[in-house]
Amino acid sequence: MEKTKDREHDSRRAFIVKAAFACTGLPFLGRAMAFPSHSQKPLKGNNMKTENLKTSIIGGYGQWAGGLSDNPPNLSFRNETWEHVEPWKKTASEKARELVAAPKITRDSAVNVVKKYTYDGLEVEELSWQLSNGGRPTQAILLKPQGAKGKLPAILALHDHGGNKYFGKRKITKVSDEMHPMMEAHQKLYYSGRAWANDIAKKGYVVLVHDTFTFGSRRVQYQDIAGIPWGDCSVEGKTDQNPEELANIQVYNRWAAYHEHIMSKSLFCAGTTWPGVTLAEDRAALDVLIERPDVDTGNIGCGGLSGGGLRTDYLAGLDPRIKCAVSVGFMSTWKDFVENKSYTHTWMTFTPLLPQYLDFPEILGLRVPLATLVQSNNEDNLYTHAEMKKADGILREVYAKAGAADNYRGKFYDGDHKFDSKMQADAFDWFDSWLK
Repeated sequence: MEKTKDREHDSRRAFIVKAAFACTGLPFLGRAMAFPSHSQKPLKGNNMKTENLKTSIIGGYGQWAGGLSDNPPNLSFRNETWEHVEPWKKTASEKARELVAAPKITRDSAVNVVKKYTYDGLEVEELSWQLSNGGRPTQAILLKPQGAKGKLPAILALHDHGGNKYFGKRKITKVSDEMHPMMEAHQKLYYSGRAWANDIAKKGYVVLVHDTFTFGSRRVQYQDIAGIPWGDCSVEGKTDQNPEELANIQVYNRWAAYHEHIMSKSLFCAGTTWPGVTLAEDRAALDVLIERPDVDTGNIGCGGLSGGGLRTDYLAGLDPRIKCAVSVGFMSTWKDFVENKSYTHTWMTFTPLLPQYLDFPEILGLRVPLATLVQSNNEDNLYTHAEMKKADGILREVYAKAGAADNYRGKFYDGDHKFDSKMQADAFDWFDSWLK
């Protein structure tokens, strides 16, 4: 009888995992408009080779729109008018901060330790804190080697988007033998089945992983927006009850894809941007890490895949407390987004008017000469290969002009959108070489 039950449990679990792969690659609206990393592998037949075509995603307006910004843009360090790095950094960073328009967000509570335990050779702390911009308390997981003494270097590990806003920190951590089947599927698809935050913690780091704006514990819940009257953003018939059920997560993630447009428009009307709010919340998490007595505050890094790479680009580019950065699967040019690929990316990406002053890779380049690794995949369908290569060239040029060529590395790997075990090993070596 017990064996029959076990077989039924295993069969049901296998079905859920299979369904998780299928459901997280949401219909075309979600995949094409809202998500910086698709939760299914890009369809080969749907891969527009736009770099070889004269067409664009905005039709006959593409070449015109793609040429509106100067090349290089006004505040690019590549311009001959800028000879010295520090005056350029000051001017360009001030303009970037102005346009990103990150609101002032503070903690309205102490950092609460919800639970402490050990798992798989790690000391685990489940943390929470309340932020001043509303929403429910931020939940976070902190990991460090079991029995570690003294101050350790630290990593702010940034979870991806993945078209899955129901989850946040759980995408890159594992704190129990039992995981949600969708997270097993997610880690298998993107991370070689690894919880990379755990793995780097075991190498001697304090690692913090937090839910950021609109993800996980910070997600928008139906009960808070009842009354939206139109179309796919209506919450009629939707429920916050039994949220961990697969079907309910599917429904929520579809709804959240549509709601991105409402959220972004509202943020613009409030005088801020989605990158700005996310940056502010990520900086609040960085504050939490820095305040810990077990952290070597002079040796802090950050990194992540896809949406986590995007968050790395903004956070590491605009906060010098990040001494070593690893941006994975989120590097191209504004021109690529204008003419080819804006439809593959979330509203978390875009800062209006910033392309007049800096190309996209130069946001991350604002951190020069601090250590920076960018990892890209040759068959990543979220970008055109030519523009990924151009972005890498821009960063190399910025670092070389600043006399810090050895502090930047751009690496390309075979395969599509991922942060697999080989890439993780290279990223961990990069962190070790700069933070230890």
